Amino acid sequence: MSTLDDLHVLVRAADTGSLSAAARTLDISPAAASLALKRLESRLGARLFARSTRQQRLTVEGERYLEAARVALAALEEGERAIRGGQGGLAGVLQLAAPSDFGRSVLLGWLDELREMHPHLQLHLLLNDRANDLFREQVDVALRFGVPVDSSLVALPVLEAHHRVLCASPAYLARRGVPASPEALAEHQAIIYQRHGRPYDLWRFTRGTRVCEVKVKGDYRCDDGEVARRWALAGHGIVYKAWLDVVSDVRAGRLCQVLEDWQGEHAPVYLMCPHRVQVSERVRIVQAFLRERCAALVSGHAHG
Repeated sequence: MSTLDDLHVLVRAADTGSLSAAARTLDISPAAASLALKRLESRLGARLFARSTRQQRLTVEGERYLEAARVALAALEEGERAIRGGQGGLAGVLQLAAPSDFGRSVLLGWLDELREMHPHLQLHLLLNDRANDLFREQVDVALRFGVPVDSSLVALPVLEAHHRVLCASPAYLARRGVPASPEALAEHQAIIYQRHGRPYDLWRFTRGTRVCEVKVKGDYRCDDGEVARRWALAGHGIVYKAWLDVVSDVRAGRLCQVLEDWQGEHAPVYLMCPHRVQVSERVRIVQAFLRERCAALVSGHAHG
C-alpha cells in the first residue's frame, strides 16, 4: 500500500470509528488496515489513535493530522478531476449538505438543472437541520442560513440580503385575526422551531431604529424546518421562516406574510467549506449557480 492508501485508511477509520469498519469500506483486510496505520504512526513518530479493547479515539496529534490528510486527499482528487474533465463541465462527486425545508422544496429542482448542465457530476445530498461537522463528515460543502459563527470554516456568500419573515395561512388569520404589532404575537399560536435542542421562541424584529423581541408560545414545536412550514400551511399557527423557504407559498397565496413593515432577523445564505484548499473551481461554479438561482427566486424572476 502507498502513503496515499494509508491516508485513506486513517480518514475512514476516523469516520467509521474503527479499523475493521474502515477495512470493510476500503475492501482490504483488517490486518492491512492495521499495518497502514502503524506505518503512518511510525513515519510521524506519534500515536494517531488511543485504543482500548472496546473503542478507539483520535489523539490530539491524530486530530491535527486528520485535518491535513483530508485536505491533501481532497486536493489530489480535485487535481485528478481537473485532468480527467478537460473536456469541460463539472465531474466527480459533490457532497452537499443543506437545510431540510429549503433542500426539499427548492434545492432539489435546482440540482436537477445543475445535472443537466453537468451530466458527469455525481450528487450526494445530505438534508437535515443540524450544523454538519465538515471536518468529520464526508461533506464537501454545506449550505447554511445565518451569520457564520465558526471562524475555522470558509464562508462563500450565496445570498447576503436575506431575512426571516412571519407567515400564516389565510385560514389561520381568518380564524384568529392578523397581529397588528410584534407584541401581539404573544397572544397567537406560534409554530416553534427547535434548534440544537432548544426552542427558538424569542423572535426579534427591527423597524428603523426600533428593535423588538417577543417571547412566543404555541402547541406545535419541531426540529425540522419542512415540518414547521407544513404546519403553517395546515393553519396551525404563525411561523417565522427564512424568506427563501416560504416565498413560493406566499406568491401562490398558500401563506400570507404578516407584519411586513417589520424586518425579521438577518439570515444570509452561505456555502461553508472546511478549508480554503477545498474551495475548488467546482465549488466556485456551484456557488455561482446557487447565487444566481437564489437572487432570481427572491426577486420574482426564478427560472422555469
